[in-house]
Amino acid sequence: MEFMVRSSIILLFTSLLVIPVTGTHAAEPAPFEDKSLIKAFVDEMVAEYKYDKKILTSLFEKARLHQSIIDAISRPAESKPWYQYRKIFVTRERVRGGVLFWNEHEETIKKVAEKYQVRPEIVVAIIGVETRYGKHKGSYPVLDSLSTLAFAYPPRAKFFRSELKHYLLMTREEDLDPLEQKGSYAGAMGMPQFISSSFRNYAVDFDDDGKRDLWSNTGDALASVGNYFKRHGWVAGIPVAHKVEVHGIKYKELLSKSLKPKYTQDELMLAGVTLPNDIPTDIKGTLIELDSGDGPEHWVVWKNFYVISRYNHSALYSMAVFQLSQDILESR
Repeated sequence: MEFMVRSSIILLFTSLLVIPVTGTHAAEPAPFEDKSLIKAFVDEMVAEYKYDKKILTSLFEKARLHQSIIDAISRPAESKPWYQYRKIFVTRERVRGGVLFWNEHEETIKKVAEKYQVRPEIVVAIIGVETRYGKHKGSYPVLDSLSTLAFAYPPRAKFFRSELKHYLLMTREEDLDPLEQKGSYAGAMGMPQFISSSFRNYAVDFDDDGKRDLWSNTGDALASVGNYFKRHGWVAGIPVAHKVEVHGIKYKELLSKSLKPKYTQDELMLAGVTLPNDIPTDIKGTLIELDSGDGPEHWVVWKNFYVISRYNHSALYSMAVFQLSQDILESR
């Protein structure tokens, strides 16, 4: 799957589902025909960050435009109804994988949970939703992904132009070859699928080996997720979400697309929402409605659900992470 957040990252940290291109043959990656936007970008990087113009120009000569990237971002998984979206991420296979992953890295996961005061099952579930526990980290050259979206996809060009800038700075800071790094179609990288700005701001060198390696160092990847949540306001000891019953019609006034908690528990109950009895009294929540396929289901989501959504702003993504985490925890 936020991330990995500035503007909405349908894609971080995300949960970026790579969707195959339709048709018999996908178009082959090609050089950029219009070089004007790239030239302007290079000039900006030279002026602002002291890059060598010849080196940067040569680098972008090797970048390729992928039509499959534009096709994929045009139909994200988050556009599906909940009952279809859930089937992608909350599966027996992913639950079993989560149990095995947790057992294999139990000591590291425990240390991460203690250091960042986050729930271990949530950290595990993020890695599960994003990359199936590191098995599918993405195969697109990140330079190609970000260049394609920055220079050939106007709806999100501003956002991805910024991420391309962060990527070049990141690879310079981390002493990485910008041509060699691989990721999702949207430029998300490593086991936790951090976008470039998230990498620069939240990635952690957990084992103190001098590198922040989110591709092959599980400790760095897990700790980076923990740090991401802590920095975005995770609160230890409070719940994430509760499925609830609703009565009457007044509750509809509280339904919100925003996941930021805004209603007191008294306000929720007065609107016809039945809450569990064991919730800390001083926390606020918000009411959301999901399509179960057999009708609507209602959830009150609390601050920690909102924190998960900083990784990917979709309610569907956050709910998939939460439900997968609970299934993994129960299966252990």
